[in-house]
Amino acid sequence: MRVRLISKRTIEEFSRHNAQSRTSFGLWLTELRVADWNSPEDIKDSFASADLLGTGSDRVVFDIGGNKYRMICHYFFGERQVHLFICRIGTHAEYSKLCKNKKQYTVSAY
Repeated sequence: MRVRLISKRTIEEFSRHNAQSRTSFGLWLTELRVADWNSPEDIKDSFASADLLGTGSDRVVFDIGGNKYRMICHYFFGERQVHLFICRIGTHAEYSKLCKNKKQYTVSAY
C-alpha cells in the first residue's frame, strides 16, 4: 500500500533549522514515495536501519543521515494506504536521552 506522510511540513521545518540534514531527509522522502508497505516488516525492507519499537507499539524509529538524526513515527495500516505520523525529529544524542528516560514510546506531536 502507498504511504501517506503526516506531516511533511515537520521535516521541512526541521531541515530549515538544520541545513546539513536537507539532503538526507530528501533521500528519505524519495524512498518513501515509492514505498509499498503491507505490514510493519515492509518498513524494514524499505529502510533497513529502521527500528520497530516494541510489540504492539505501532512506532518506528528511522535513522536518517547515517544515524545522525532520528525520527520517531507512529504508523497505521488502513484499508487503502498506510498513514505515517511524525512524532518527533531530533539528533541521535537527543533520541538517546529519550531512551535513557524511557520516553521514546510516549512522544507525540500529532
